[in-house]
Amino acid sequence: MGIYGVYIVSKSGGLIFNYDYTVPKIETEQTFSYPLDLKLSCENNRLLVSFGQRDNIKVGHVLLAINGVPVSGRKLEDGKDAIDMLNDATNYPLNLKFGRPKMTINEKIFLASMFYPLFAIASQLSPEPRSSGIETLEADTFKLQCFQTLTGVKFMVIADPTHVGLEQLLKKIYEIYADFALKNPFYSLEMPIRCELFDTNLQALLEQADKNGINSI
Repeated sequence: MGIYGVYIVSKSGGLIFNYDYTVPKIETEQTFSYPLDLKLSCENNRLLVSFGQRDNIKVGHVLLAINGVPVSGRKLEDGKDAIDMLNDATNYPLNLKFGRPKMTINEKIFLASMFYPLFAIASQLSPEPRSSGIETLEADTFKLQCFQTLTGVKFMVIADPTHVGLEQLLKKIYEIYADFALKNPFYSLEMPIRCELFDTNLQALLEQADKNGINSI
């Protein structure tokens, strides 16, 4: 199906829910000789490529493993310091695995807050009044479909750019939101959605759409 994730943004622009359904892995493993022709820097407790790129390894990719040993922050799983190992010429050749970093919750909150003003700007740019704002945002690797309710809550799904019928999927997600979040006596508007029934039914909906197609939901 190629559905990557679901995001819900409150009327005030805050991220109140996100769910990663299928995030494609982008990993590249190569053998390097000394000196390493990539510059790495430690950001947000991750070793990222800050300069240089080769063989599908790009700036922003994170170091995942050295000689098959997973890297967490600056440390390898066996306790060795990754930077010290990379700077020691006697350790080479080294087999390094790089991949696209998984977004942290703080990064998702930041991106959701950025979408809110873009949506408002798009509405104001319209030559006609009462514009619906951004409904579809397409790139070469993904499609973002947005559905805004009458109360201003925005439902977004990110999927493969070739998929159609995402509007129908968003309306079904909204129905689940109305049934299992809004009717939950412990849920307050504008607050993060923490409802097990909502999570379970959303996952079941995405699995059904993935297995049988959007027209089956």
